[in-house]
Amino acid sequence: MKRTSSLLLTIFLSLSMSFHPVFSALASVRPAYSLPLSYAEPSSVFTYPKPASTLPNLFDDENKAAPANADAQAVLSGPEVAAPSALLMEASTGQVLYEKDADQARRPASITKIMTLILIFDALESGKIRMDDLVTTSAYAKSMGGSQVFLEEGETQTVETLIKCIVIASGNDASVAMAEYIAGSEGEFVKMMNDRAAGLGMNNTHFEDCCGLTDSPTHVTSARDIALMSRELINRYPQIHNYSTIWMDTITHVTKQGTKEFGLSNTNKLLKMATNFTVTGLKTGSTSLAKYCFAGTAEKDGVRLIAAVMAAPDFKARFADALTLLNYGFANCRIYQDADPLPLPEMIVKNGKDDIVSLMYDQVFSYLSTTGEDFSAIERELVIQEYADAPVKKGNQAGWLVYRLNGEKIGQIPVLFENSVEKAAFSDYWKQLMEVFLLL
Repeated sequence: MKRTSSLLLTIFLSLSMSFHPVFSALASVRPAYSLPLSYAEPSSVFTYPKPASTLPNLFDDENKAAPANADAQAVLSGPEVAAPSALLMEASTGQVLYEKDADQARRPASITKIMTLILIFDALESGKIRMDDLVTTSAYAKSMGGSQVFLEEGETQTVETLIKCIVIASGNDASVAMAEYIAGSEGEFVKMMNDRAAGLGMNNTHFEDCCGLTDSPTHVTSARDIALMSRELINRYPQIHNYSTIWMDTITHVTKQGTKEFGLSNTNKLLKMATNFTVTGLKTGSTSLAKYCFAGTAEKDGVRLIAAVMAAPDFKARFADALTLLNYGFANCRIYQDADPLPLPEMIVKNGKDDIVSLMYDQVFSYLSTTGEDFSAIERELVIQEYADAPVKKGNQAGWLVYRLNGEKIGQIPVLFENSVEKAAFSDYWKQLMEVFLLL
């Protein structure tokens, strides 16, 4: 016993002047963890690629996370619509089901307010503002024409009330009041709008105000870009539907002239039309130059659709077009969502302060079918590194969960590290060696 202990101590002291050899010596005394190589689930396979320290080398051309419905099916040949530009998109996958001149830049009118709402909810999420904050109406906000809720200069309303005014009644004055409250001025807010649009890949969009009242020919977007920002709003902030489904409401004006009630009536008439699906929003827009625009959202049997219509000839046509597109989409679509993905093992960490790290998914896989495939034939394959080299950063990618249907890959979602693991220092190895030494 003493001889063994003395031998270990002699070895450690002889190596203490050289850091890397200590790593090698200690690797042999660190506890080993074994991971399962397969699961019993017949439709699921667990495999390891060749061990490596960096994930991109494992997957060659799959370095970037593919969308949940990566191998998008061809756009369906859809029905006739009166509007010159239109697009139908499935919200969870982003798959386009129908499009007509969808990249043509056109005036969006009050559809602009979808981006205004995104920035409002961004500010709420970050804690910059709160729903019960009181917002004071400026003279400039009061001066807005078009659709408005008749805010008076100096009048205060809560953030939540102004959200209702924007979503339900398309209030231009409420939009400007919120823009000024968040960014200090409408001009600064518009810069934020354009930055956010660029981040969403809205390549045919340029905003010049926060409400769409402007007649500027360079205040434009496209049907595709409307669908993109609508998708961002309803996916990231699904609470928007708490407001976009309200048919009528009231607000209270409290000014120097006294107190009075003002009624809000939703401009989205699709909410009251007879449908076999649930209408959930979203925003209308019209001016003499933009004509009639609409971003409609609806859901049925787990499928959520976005219909974008631009420059329809009249207000009835925009809703008729949206109804046609939504009926068409729901008649042709079924969705598979993996609410119970394969369980994830813990991963061995080499040269780290911790020996293992947990893994996680950060999204739910969705696959949209337009051809009636049998979803029970879907197979899942978990492909991850055998181990990770420290340091490990939380949120970095550790592998993929790959989905196949009838042998064809239909998509994948990333597997991420759930927490960080720092690289072990010399003192950590000293401590571990002493623990082993005391056990001998």
